[in-house]
Amino acid sequence: MSPLTPARQRRKEARPQELLDAALQVFVEKGFAAARTDDVAHRAGVAKGTLYLYFASKEELLEAVIRHYIASEIAAGQEALVAHAGPSAALLREVVVPWWQRLVDSPASGVFKLVITEVRNFPEIAAFYTREVIEPGERVLAGIVQRGIDSGEFRPVDVHHTVYSLLFPLVMLCLHKHSLGPCMDRPMLDPHRFIRDHVELLLAGLLSPGHGAAATPA
Repeated sequence: MSPLTPARQRRKEARPQELLDAALQVFVEKGFAAARTDDVAHRAGVAKGTLYLYFASKEELLEAVIRHYIASEIAAGQEALVAHAGPSAALLREVVVPWWQRLVDSPASGVFKLVITEVRNFPEIAAFYTREVIEPGERVLAGIVQRGIDSGEFRPVDVHHTVYSLLFPLVMLCLHKHSLGPCMDRPMLDPHRFIRDHVELLLAGLLSPGHGAAATPA
């Protein structure tokens, strides 16, 4: 068999990403249970057999979507936490806020809708999501909060509850985008500003006296 031409080789190398993009779109639109691998292959413009060369099942494909779009970003957040030497408030503003802003702009924000509405019926996917997303994400945010407490920058608070106080409104923002949002005549809010304001509101309750810092401009 003759070697692939450069154009065909580039196409082959790009195919896993194309399949993940198509899978994300189909899963969010149809729901994971209702989506078929045929739908994903059609959206990606490949034969169904081609999809199975890369992913053995629909469940494996969803796991790859979660790992690529969400888990890898959390891993990058952990690296930023380790490398950051400044105040914890700056870490929330300079790393966490932009991360959520990128996520809410991305189709990947639909992963939260998929997980919350359907994962209960797929225990293996639920376990995967817990292991790859929930637990690492909690560790990153808990590390930021605990660092602030240890330095005296933050008041002593329940770290676990604080992490979820930060997360739940932002997850709800993503859910809104993929549920009620498309049905509304006008945007309910500016998502980027909501994320910034939410983090500032949390910091207002976290910062110890004497550690208050100017909020990021709106």
